[in-house]
Amino acid sequence: MAQEPGVLQDFKWPVGTSRTIATPASRMWEVISSPGLMPLYHPFCKENRVLHWPGPGSCDEIHYFSGWVLQRHITDWIDGVGLDLEIGRSGGQRSTVSWRIADRGERRSEIFITVYPQALQHLPVFTRWFPHVLSVRPRMTRYLESVVKGLEWFLTAGEPVKRNQFGAHPWFSPPIQASSGGSS
Repeated sequence: MAQEPGVLQDFKWPVGTSRTIATPASRMWEVISSPGLMPLYHPFCKENRVLHWPGPGSCDEIHYFSGWVLQRHITDWIDGVGLDLEIGRSGGQRSTVSWRIADRGERRSEIFITVYPQALQHLPVFTRWFPHVLSVRPRMTRYLESVVKGLEWFLTAGEPVKRNQFGAHPWFSPPIQASSGGSS
């Protein structure tokens, strides 16, 4: 079995999801590779500022509803197929993310998103296993599933997703607090 290059060989527990969507692969590529469109399909993204686009070396920022701002740096740009990127806070630790599209016929394609989280890499394997299994994996899985559901919604319904459309997320978009509009 071949080893993965660089930082990926040190982490054995990637988190990923996939979804088959009733849209051509070319349309899916058009959406995920276009600058600034993330708020249309990403239910936790408030704003997507583009710093440099397109191709390898592209960079943008995701402004989450939680207040977090993460930068994405595209390391590999494979036209019509996908993107590899590093994501993290400016000057901070970065996780690696892979987006891939598979053509499933004239009107169907599948999106695969895999994250190689780096948040626990400084810990010994036996120490990081519990927080990974109990916290990181389930929360990242929910996050990724919301993103691919949002992509499906935007591509098939033709409408932007709403904040937390598929549920809130404690890291990226907490529940919206109801206002207490009454007076005493």
